[in-house]
Amino acid sequence: MARLRKEARERERIHVEIESIDLDANGVARRDGKVVFVRGGLPGEAGTAEVLRSKPRYDVAQLIALERTSSLRVEPRCPHYGVCGGCAMQHLHPGGQIAIKQRALEDQLWHIGKLHPQTCARPIAGTPWGYRLRARLSVREVPRKGGVLVGFHERGSSFVADMRECHVLPPRISDLLLPLRSLVESLSIRTRLPQIEVAVGERRPPGGPGDQSVVALVLRILDPLSAGDRDLVAEFAARHDLEIWLQPKGPDTVSLFVAGADRSPAGSALGYRLPEFGLWLPFRPTDFTQVNQRINEVLVGRAVRLLDPQPGERVGDLFCGIGNFTLALATRGCEVLGVEGSTVLVERAAANALANGLAGRVNFAVQNLFELGDARWSELGRFDRLLIDPPREGALEVCMALAAAEHKPRRIVYVSCNPATLARDAAILVHQGGFALLSAGAVNMFPHTAHVESIAVFERDDSSS
Repeated sequence: MARLRKEARERERIHVEIESIDLDANGVARRDGKVVFVRGGLPGEAGTAEVLRSKPRYDVAQLIALERTSSLRVEPRCPHYGVCGGCAMQHLHPGGQIAIKQRALEDQLWHIGKLHPQTCARPIAGTPWGYRLRARLSVREVPRKGGVLVGFHERGSSFVADMRECHVLPPRISDLLLPLRSLVESLSIRTRLPQIEVAVGERRPPGGPGDQSVVALVLRILDPLSAGDRDLVAEFAARHDLEIWLQPKGPDTVSLFVAGADRSPAGSALGYRLPEFGLWLPFRPTDFTQVNQRINEVLVGRAVRLLDPQPGERVGDLFCGIGNFTLALATRGCEVLGVEGSTVLVERAAANALANGLAGRVNFAVQNLFELGDARWSELGRFDRLLIDPPREGALEVCMALAAAEHKPRRIVYVSCNPATLARDAAILVHQGGFALLSAGAVNMFPHTAHVESIAVFERDDSSS
């Protein structure tokens, strides 16, 4: 410990002029031609920073004093900001956050794809607080910090932050952080419970006035709960009106332990709405659903309008999950094929289509879209329009198949959670496939984080079909 304190005292302090900001929300400065990533710095600011790490090609520093302040700087709302790694941009005005994410998207499209969209679409943004309806909280017993900690990791560390509140979580979840500590401390398996996953949905049918949310907690248990543990967890669930799920191994092993008061015949009350389309989508707490449901509602609506499916057309929804875009598209009178690599998710999507009266317009197929090839692509049939919503790895195989296909969709809407893989795939569609990049815009699905979601529209060059 004495050695660490000595090293901290000996850290070099430097003057920095912040030129820009990177995708991890670090300010970017230069010293003698070397890049310095400055934590907490904003473009246009100047001040003193302490060098944390020095590498041959770059330095990492922490801003400790400001001489010139950006007009976009705001006071972080959370007292844990800077230590907790859940947020990286609370010191930046939300309007500045979305502007930086839009710029990051455009930069990636140009530097990787050598592309400029014909139109920069209006970004999608919403409330910056209490939006996070999905979260994975780490759990650790740390006696020197008073017992069990429940929360996100510290920034750049595997340690769990000592969180007592969180403003990006709904207040109901933030208020559970300290009670969850007490619960885990009381369990016999407290050292064998490394993670609690949170999923918040809506009740169906809606109840009376007040909070209509359903909160599910998934306890990742490495050993079974004892009889005493089971009583404690059940009592905790009743006191806080929670669903409790247990997950002994992988996500497919999750099972409902305690149901909420408004459970459905299937046991869980979890679900979400797409009001514009009159849809209700039940889900399990380990299924993939968007973290920010209000932004998801806007995103689905915009994607459907941009794709503009017509009655009688055949539309594809690739990486369809539980049918988030598939069912919305089907309400427009077209025939939709949803494709997903997970059999479990396809079964959930098919059940959702049936429950919403859309089974006659929707089909689903299980297909590994990361190992596609021309033959498997041909098996999916011809599409008039196509929606692609891949994970961070992007849709390389899909875009290569589209570029080589004899028949190309009239229009493609690509929803991305990684601007680098979007840019790579866009380059294939445009430079090899003959599509035009009509528009691209950022989606602030994760306010206060450096995560960049986006939506892009491609249109076929008729001379290539």
